[in-house]
Amino acid sequence: MSFFKKLKDRMFKSSSKLEEGLDALVEDGAQDNSAADDQPAPKPLTATGILGRVTGGGAPRRVLDDEMLESLEDLLIAADMGVDTAGRVAANLAEGRFGRKMSVPEIKSALAEEIARIMEPVAKPLPLYPARPQVVLVVGVNGAGKTTTIGKLASQFRAAGKSVMIAAGDTFRAAAVEQLQVWGQRAGVPVMTASEGSDPASLAHDALVRARTEGVDLLMIDTAGRLQNRTDLMEELAKILRVLRKLDPDAPHNTLLVLDATTGQNALNQVEIFRKLADVSGLVMTKLDGTARGGVLVALADRFGLPIHAIGVGEQIDDLQAFDPEEFAQALVGGELSARQGDT
Repeated sequence: MSFFKKLKDRMFKSSSKLEEGLDALVEDGAQDNSAADDQPAPKPLTATGILGRVTGGGAPRRVLDDEMLESLEDLLIAADMGVDTAGRVAANLAEGRFGRKMSVPEIKSALAEEIARIMEPVAKPLPLYPARPQVVLVVGVNGAGKTTTIGKLASQFRAAGKSVMIAAGDTFRAAAVEQLQVWGQRAGVPVMTASEGSDPASLAHDALVRARTEGVDLLMIDTAGRLQNRTDLMEELAKILRVLRKLDPDAPHNTLLVLDATTGQNALNQVEIFRKLADVSGLVMTKLDGTARGGVLVALADRFGLPIHAIGVGEQIDDLQAFDPEEFAQALVGGELSARQGDT
């Protein structure tokens, strides 16, 4: 199964909500539009969903006016795109189309185009630098999927021929350490650990020294995510950064923030907090398969402009992939990739 098909299938909660809303929105206004134009009302379609509309050849159409734009904006807000981003997407969609009759497939195509345009500048794979070892600090709240993301990335880089080491820096959660050890064994990647409750900065120091000695390409360091004790976390992260920079003034070379899509708009608050705590350089979003709020990723791109390196839609290693804006936009609105896109 291609990642787009998996993404689309597993983002069904998001796309179906948006699609149902668009169906109702156009159908509600289609009768009024037809009456105003002295046109006979469209016959009801027997097929259901967007494929029925495309193949049925009788898709209802509605004039894109102020009322419809306002309803469309509400739909995008319900998909967790946020008020500002939803307003911007709706306004951009209206440019050159205002006053025209549009069907659901046409609206979806235009929506996907606008969403992809917002996402395009932030779709960037994790950069690889000549520095050895390249230090990747991974931050995020507990439960966001940090340890799983580290394991999947480590395994993928290892499969691509890079030597990788993991430092289990969340020394307060034995489960996180054990999970990383399982991933390490699976991927053939060494995992450095320390006793429970020990100083994460000391572990980070030892891991970087060892990674240098062994000529490792990539050192990935997990961290704790106890936001309820924000002061402690800030001090802990600051100490890790100080220790790393004594050994390498450019470390960490990447600071990845892992976000859980099911938290919706709270993801924006987490970006604000972790940017202050750890100077975040890029994002990874997990659990897009478990939410009807996939639009939050659009809001994040629009508001912060931080690179989105990867997205996750499940537990398997290939369920975490590089972020593709066109695939995501089509999956979010329940659309289809063109033949050209599907072949790439």
